[in-house]
Amino acid sequence: MLLPLSQSRPVVNGRIVFAADIGATKTNLAFYKTEHNTCRLLQEAKLISKEYKNIAQLTRDFTRDAPQPDAICFGVAGPVLNGHATLSNLQWEIDIRDIATQFPGANVHLINDLEATAYGLAVLGEKDVQVIHKGSITPVGNAAVIAPGTGLGEAGLYWDGSCFHPFATEGGHADFAARNNLDFELYTFLQQQFGHVSWERLVCGPGIVNIYRFLRDVKHGEEPGWLAQQMQHADAAATISRHIDQSELCKMTMQYFIRYLAYESANLVLKLNATGGLFIGGGIVPQIIPLLENDTFYSSFRQSGRLNFLLEKVPVKVILNPQTALLGAAYYAATQ
Repeated sequence: MLLPLSQSRPVVNGRIVFAADIGATKTNLAFYKTEHNTCRLLQEAKLISKEYKNIAQLTRDFTRDAPQPDAICFGVAGPVLNGHATLSNLQWEIDIRDIATQFPGANVHLINDLEATAYGLAVLGEKDVQVIHKGSITPVGNAAVIAPGTGLGEAGLYWDGSCFHPFATEGGHADFAARNNLDFELYTFLQQQFGHVSWERLVCGPGIVNIYRFLRDVKHGEEPGWLAQQMQHADAAATISRHIDQSELCKMTMQYFIRYLAYESANLVLKLNATGGLFIGGGIVPQIIPLLENDTFYSSFRQSGRLNFLLEKVPVKVILNPQTALLGAAYYAATQ
C-alpha cells in the first residue's frame, strides 16, 4: 500500500464488484470478487470508447455472461455532479440512475477518473511507481495526483493525520500561465484557435501536438518529410515522443511539454499544500520516464521563488501501473 486511505466500511468477502475506468480514448472494465480484504480479478476487457454510442452499449456485451454485481463504481473522465457526468473529451452523458436501472440491486457509484486513480494508490506497491525525486524522508501532509493523457486530470488527497481522503478537481481546465516571451507567443497561438487556453491545451497528448505545431509554424522548426508522413498515419503525440533523437523539433517539443508539466505540477502541489507527495499518472509520462530523469522536469518543478524550499520536500513519483484508476474504482466500490 502506497498510501493509507479512508474506508467507509471494511471489505466484505464474497461480494462481486464491477469496476470501470472510462476515458475518451479507451475504457477498462473488470469484474472482481472480494476475498481476504482484496479484490480477485474474474474477467476484464479494454474497449475503444469512441466505437460505442454510450456507456450502456459499451457495458452490455462485456456483462452478458457476467455475474450480477453487488457493487459498481465507474471512474469517468469528467466532472461528476449529483450522480451525473459529462465527459470532457467524449460526447457522452453518464447518469448513475441509468446504471442502477441496468444493474438492479447493485450499489452504484460514479466518481471522477482521477479520484479513482487516487483511490488506486491504496492498492499499489512501491514496484508500481518510479521515484523522480525522493523529497523528505518522512513526508507528511496532503498529496496530489496529476495525469496527462487524452486530457489533463488532477486530484487531491486530504491528510487527516491518520489516512488520506481523495477528492476530484478540474484543475487541468484552469488558465495556462505564461512565464516568458515564448510562452506568451504560444499562448497567443493557442488563443487564436481555442479562445480559452487551459493547461490541458498543453499538458496532454493533443497538447504535445499543439506545442509541436507552434514550434513548426511560428518558430519555424524544421519538420523532416519522413516525420510528417509518419504523423499522418500514426498517433501524432506518440510519434513525436519516439523521435527525439532523430528530430530536433521533436526534442524541443518534448522539452517544452515536460517543462509545462513541471510548472502545473508545482502549481497543484502549492495549491493543495501537497507535502505528502506528488504522483504523476496517465498514459504518457510512464512511456517517457528517461526524459524526466535528466533534471528537465525537476529543475522546472522547483521554480516557485520563495516556496522552492517547500517543493524540494515533496516526493515525486510516476505511477507505472496502467490499471491504477480501474483498481481504484474497484477499491471504492468494495469499501463504500
